[in-house]
Amino acid sequence: MKGNYFITSESVGAGHPDKVCDQISDSVLDAVLKDDPMGRVACETFVTMGLVIVGGEITTKTYIDVPKLVRGLLEDIGYTHQKYGFDGRTCSILNAINAQSPDISQGVDAGGAGDQGIMYGYATDETKEYMPLPITLAHKLVKRVEEVRKSNELKYLGPDCKSQVTVEYDNGQPTRVDAVVLACQHTEDILDKTGKKITTKARNEIIDVIAQPIVGKLIDKKTKFFVNETGKFVVGGPQSDTGMTGRKIIVDTYGGVVPHGGGAFSGKDPTKVDRSAAYMARYISKNIVAAGLAKKCLIQLSYAIGYPEPLSIFVDTFGTGTVSEQILVQLIRKNFDLTPKGIITKLDLRKPVFRKTAAYGHFGRNEFTWEKTDMASILKKGV
Repeated sequence: MKGNYFITSESVGAGHPDKVCDQISDSVLDAVLKDDPMGRVACETFVTMGLVIVGGEITTKTYIDVPKLVRGLLEDIGYTHQKYGFDGRTCSILNAINAQSPDISQGVDAGGAGDQGIMYGYATDETKEYMPLPITLAHKLVKRVEEVRKSNELKYLGPDCKSQVTVEYDNGQPTRVDAVVLACQHTEDILDKTGKKITTKARNEIIDVIAQPIVGKLIDKKTKFFVNETGKFVVGGPQSDTGMTGRKIIVDTYGGVVPHGGGAFSGKDPTKVDRSAAYMARYISKNIVAAGLAKKCLIQLSYAIGYPEPLSIFVDTFGTGTVSEQILVQLIRKNFDLTPKGIITKLDLRKPVFRKTAAYGHFGRNEFTWEKTDMASILKKGV
């Protein structure tokens, strides 16, 4: 886009009910892959007041102690006391896991995709992470909330939190932060005399300790801050909202600046192209931008269940490409194996690394194989 415009993205912390479910589902996946790299997992989690339900389809040679795994994770997140509305040590846990359908399994065994659908990948050079700035800042804000809570710098914070950032752009370049929204669960210690809202002191602390270190350089006199705008956030986590796996697909990806295929990631083993092909699309788009072949790159892949090759490859560089999209499609077909087996091998997806992805975004974090730019020089030479 040209001219002046605003883009907003949100993120949620590890203690948000939906993110709790994503982390449980991915922890189950990791536990399977640790002992059985070829295990098949489609794990869904539901959480509400005092109850966790873990279900789905899993086919594996190993054994997973689901209640023990769930309680350990909840404790790590911070749900260890009723003052936060949820205690992982005393909540009820229901295990409702079955085996994968043999009708699906026979197609996957033959090397086909584990599902049909469309998957998107995106990269932009507007940040060092090759990610859109709004979602990058939103993730950093909720990560900062976790850091100051666990370090006891702000002792009154609870595990649940959300952030939202509005960035102003001028002719495609981010120039400033227009608005920051923070919702941070807290104990009653920081309520004012009315008991209906947090004190001004606490509000200013949250801005100074959490927001300023993350967005400080992009703040100006017009920047607006919205902190616990309802007044207070004592009741949070599963006590206040039910959570489910796969409900934060925009938080997990690019913050809404590009389309999404609709398929969630967490709890799915890499034969499910909802996850693995989305990772591959990100990997390819990032390498195209890193190679200097475009400033922005969107890739769409599509698959049919049981069939290995993608049905289509679509590339859009939004007018920033140094070569045509048709040439980029040719480069992709020549240099990347886009079958499920090829993707799993290239990105080394049989390892238990997925719980880490389940909070603070799946992209823009160099700890993951799909964030490497090792193909950039090859793509550049190919042109």
